[in-house]
Amino acid sequence: MPSSRLWSRRELLRLMALGGGTAALAACGGGADRGAGTRELNVWTLDLAPRFNAYLVDVISAWEARNPGVRVRWTDVPWSSVERKLLAAVFARTAPDLVNLNPPFAANLASKGGLLDLTPVLPAQAAATYLPAIWQAGSQAGAQFALPWYLTARINMVNRQLLQQAGYAAPPQRWQELPAYAEAVRQRTGRYALFMTVVPDDSAELLETLVQMGVRLLDGRRQAAFNSAAGRRAFGFWSALYRRGLLPREVVSQGYRRAIELYQSGELAQVATGPDFLRNLQTNAPGIAARTVPYPPITGADGVANVAVMNLVVPRQSTMAAEAVSFGLFLTNATNQLAFAQEARVLPSAVEALGQLEQALEGGQAADPAAQLVEQARLLSARTLARAQVLVPAIPGVKRLQAILYTQLQRAMLGQIESDLALQQAEREWNRYAAARWP
Repeated sequence: MPSSRLWSRRELLRLMALGGGTAALAACGGGADRGAGTRELNVWTLDLAPRFNAYLVDVISAWEARNPGVRVRWTDVPWSSVERKLLAAVFARTAPDLVNLNPPFAANLASKGGLLDLTPVLPAQAAATYLPAIWQAGSQAGAQFALPWYLTARINMVNRQLLQQAGYAAPPQRWQELPAYAEAVRQRTGRYALFMTVVPDDSAELLETLVQMGVRLLDGRRQAAFNSAAGRRAFGFWSALYRRGLLPREVVSQGYRRAIELYQSGELAQVATGPDFLRNLQTNAPGIAARTVPYPPITGADGVANVAVMNLVVPRQSTMAAEAVSFGLFLTNATNQLAFAQEARVLPSAVEALGQLEQALEGGQAADPAAQLVEQARLLSARTLARAQVLVPAIPGVKRLQAILYTQLQRAMLGQIESDLALQQAEREWNRYAAARWP
């Protein structure tokens, strides 16, 4: 995922001086004439070309047929460059009309007034089309700045052989059950139960577990709220697991990719990932794949799981907000979302599309056992949405918050500082940052 750090005016000026890339953006302004009576709607997506070219061209053609006089100019942007390109375009006043973004970067733009509040141009019943928790995740300070698009929800892939050797019929469902399970796996198999990275710029999974454990991250003034009884318990929980040797040593130095490697080599009892992981596993480690069974994700006491969201937003500069929202709603309607979910093997945010996808997966269309297992995992992932929400809100500075908490938790894990003192230090660091950013 792209970083969500803020860019200074000086950095933007430097970007503008880069030449070629910025010059290409200058031709992308929304509302440009393509001919007599024709306007151009400029739409950006992330890393969908060329695999989904046919799908998007069909959607665009169908929308254009319903909206004569407007043509869609579709640009697909790599993850690695979307922030640089979009910020340069905004600074040059050539921003697109509709952009596919992840929530943290969208939240940063919204907090700086860079995104349009969609409320005035949304149909009255638009929110009812989408899963309520997902729709709410696209709001900030009472304004709706995002349309939900596609989703992913992690589940657990479990090595049945290691599970049985550890004396368990099923993996734990709640975090409070993990220590006993992790100890059984370690003592009886010599392997590890799971891998939870605390590398600051990697996966947010551990940050999500803090929320599941009852930790409130920030208060209404964006000050640290995590130095609480729940926060101290959570920091102590992960620190103790590491110090007891129940987590791989490299969780402090390697990211989520290492979890995949360890699971594929048979060194982990389970890994939290998406259903499509099974396809790669069946290719890369067929022996492990044959022993793999999907299970629901581990959660806190309330059973709430996490979901990752991809959004569509309208930059404030757009002169075609109504058309941008119209196209966004069309792209994310139940029909188009279902088709994309089937093709991309993701989950839809539209209520009707999710119901249709679950019904199709329940039918068990796959012929061979390997494909049936993938369908079973996809169905489990889809059903997880009934109790899922975005656990870490897309707040400005969330990546900085993660880096601060992870760095201090690393220190506690390594025995450099007691976990309560590490949490206090994280509180001081975040509050200094917040005071400078939001004086």
